[in-house]
Amino acid sequence: MSRRKGNIASPIKQKILLMLAAGTALSLTYTFKQQRRLAKEVMKEWKNIDRQRLYRLLDEFHHDRLISYDELPTGEVQITLTEDGRRQILRFDVDEMVIRRPLHWDGCWRVVFFDIPEAKRQSRDELRNKLQEIGFMELQKSAWVFPFDCQKEVDFLTEFFELRNFVRLAEIKNLTNDADLRLKFKLY
Repeated sequence: MSRRKGNIASPIKQKILLMLAAGTALSLTYTFKQQRRLAKEVMKEWKNIDRQRLYRLLDEFHHDRLISYDELPTGEVQITLTEDGRRQILRFDVDEMVIRRPLHWDGCWRVVFFDIPEAKRQSRDELRNKLQEIGFMELQKSAWVFPFDCQKEVDFLTEFFELRNFVRLAEIKNLTNDADLRLKFKLY
């Protein structure tokens, strides 16, 4: 029976990969309080996983090149996510993406511009649909606008849809005729 490389459909496999990524996630959280809360949640989850199953899944992830093992001078083994592992994690989160709305608008418009070749039409359409789904408004054919900081989310989407070279994000202080946008985004 052959297994597809990187196939991690089961929830336990997803959970373990996400917990391995938590080390990276800790560095991306904003406050010490958030880091501490995330660390507690991860430690609680690690304790609930059957050790034999964990080792078997880690071997599977290593075989599928989702993680790598590095032996440290102390004799400890460090487990690191590979690029393929990071890509798998990105796939878990795209459906849950939400951009948080701050209490006050900073007056900047964020505009996503793209010029994506026809060969990547499906990815272009998926990006366009996702931008609309998370609240962007179409400014022109390949220009979408949003009023709040969305750098991380746009980076995430361009990586996920493998469109990094075709997408640009700009912050614009003055956008003429933006009254309709202010109304749509309830920025009055």
